[in-house]
Amino acid sequence: MAGHDAFTPEQLSLIHGAGRGREWARGEAVVSEGAPSTDIVLIESGLVKITTELENGYTSVLAVRGPGELLGELSCLDGRPRSATATAMETVTGSIVPGERFRRLLAAHGSLALAVLRSVAARLRDSDRLRAEHGAYPAVVRIARVLAVMALRHGVRDEEPPGGVAVHVSQRELAGAAGTSRETLVRAFATLESEGLIVRRRGYTLVTDVEGLRGWSGA
Repeated sequence: MAGHDAFTPEQLSLIHGAGRGREWARGEAVVSEGAPSTDIVLIESGLVKITTELENGYTSVLAVRGPGELLGELSCLDGRPRSATATAMETVTGSIVPGERFRRLLAAHGSLALAVLRSVAARLRDSDRLRAEHGAYPAVVRIARVLAVMALRHGVRDEEPPGGVAVHVSQRELAGAAGTSRETLVRAFATLESEGLIVRRRGYTLVTDVEGLRGWSGA
């Protein structure tokens, strides 16, 4: 998952100024897989999950995106249909920028074009790393690594216990992101909970020791 610090405040302001504001309710599709590639979206608040539908009907969770990240930039540049669906995990606000206007921005601002290229490259590296990990690590380690990354990049600080971080992603979504089954995830959670690294809460997972989870998983 590419970090949310790929763009400077000035670059984000450029993108924001070229678009129009929009809000999406939880569960609403921000972009849809297979749809024509017209606009890009700059997320300004909230989280979205990136999913794709496989031929066997399984929904694979590819990533979680948050504030300061773009959606649809690849389709905007190559003209192909959307390769995945982005769904709001909570109320999301953002700016929708028409594709032609976004391409003009990139042509006029070389530093912005380079930042977009770096962001895309980081996502591709993340994707390659995740595919490699699926074959190299047992499920419990993959789940721990996914949780650690989500806690660091998109977690919400929790007051109890001190230093705890809430990851607002469902168990089904975590299983998809780690490339495993819900049943395997439940067993992995029991292991992580016994290690004192997480606590299962209704609707989310509380990471009680982020650095401990990183060390345990090697993330």
